[in-house]
Amino acid sequence: MSFSQEVKEELEKQIGQARHCRIAELAAIIWCYGHLSVGENGQKTLVVATEHETIVRKCFTLLKKTFNIDNGVLKTVFPTESAGRLYEGILQDETCVESVLKAVKMWDEEKGTMSKHSAVSKVLLKSACCKRAYLRGCFLCSGSMSDPQKGYHLEYLCTNEEMAGQLVDVIGDFEVEAKTVQRKKYYVVYVKEGSSIVELLNVMEAHVSLMNLENTRILKEIGNRTNRKVNCEAANIIKAVNAANKQIADIEKIRDTRGLDSLPAPLRDMAVVRLQYHDTPLGELGKYLDPPIGKSGVNHRLRKLGEIAREL
Repeated sequence: MSFSQEVKEELEKQIGQARHCRIAELAAIIWCYGHLSVGENGQKTLVVATEHETIVRKCFTLLKKTFNIDNGVLKTVFPTESAGRLYEGILQDETCVESVLKAVKMWDEEKGTMSKHSAVSKVLLKSACCKRAYLRGCFLCSGSMSDPQKGYHLEYLCTNEEMAGQLVDVIGDFEVEAKTVQRKKYYVVYVKEGSSIVELLNVMEAHVSLMNLENTRILKEIGNRTNRKVNCEAANIIKAVNAANKQIADIEKIRDTRGLDSLPAPLRDMAVVRLQYHDTPLGELGKYLDPPIGKSGVNHRLRKLGEIAREL
């Protein structure tokens, strides 16, 4: 199971305590996948059709806990031979259908039919708890998240710009920055920062997924820190080896052209010690001199030898 699906499985079980919160989440589901079907006898049926059984189950749970409706039907259908499995949640009681659509602000009283606006009614999103439930419902229907092992990316796929704008505003109310980009005929609302995704999971009350993500982030950070340290140490070793090779080459050039005896005693002693101890760091190299000198003194003498070699 993907991490995205794990989040959705957890969100399916998360039910708002207050009635208005459950209505806000139900509104998100019905807005995304709900439609009104009218039979030959004029009977009106509310249908929630989706490829994901999780969404239909959550819809029935919300209907039961909010409206005490327990007569829904779950069907599995195959629209075409090439299409995948489709799950349909069907509510056939006309009184219940009208009651539900009125509650989620999708009922046209004059025409006596379902009426969807470009986004979920703002009336349902006045409280912070309702906004949490709304985001939960939207993620169940149109959300996805990348594997945290590979990267941090959470997104909602919206069918119109108004819905995308509403999502950005609601997410922003929790001080999480979300951005929008158009992808073909869809508007994608996305969050990329790991810390922002953690906060958004907390807002939607997916606490188990949040902890799993945090554990992954910690392990990745430890790994990255270790890699940086190893790379830094490796770079320092390479730098030191290259510097030592250059110093030895300079001393050998002096030795082969005018001889080390031509050097002042301090530089001659330094040259002999450097040739004798190829791999010794500068801090320890000075201990082999008589009298011993510090790292800065060693560095100064080797620099002088380098200048003499360049002149030659």
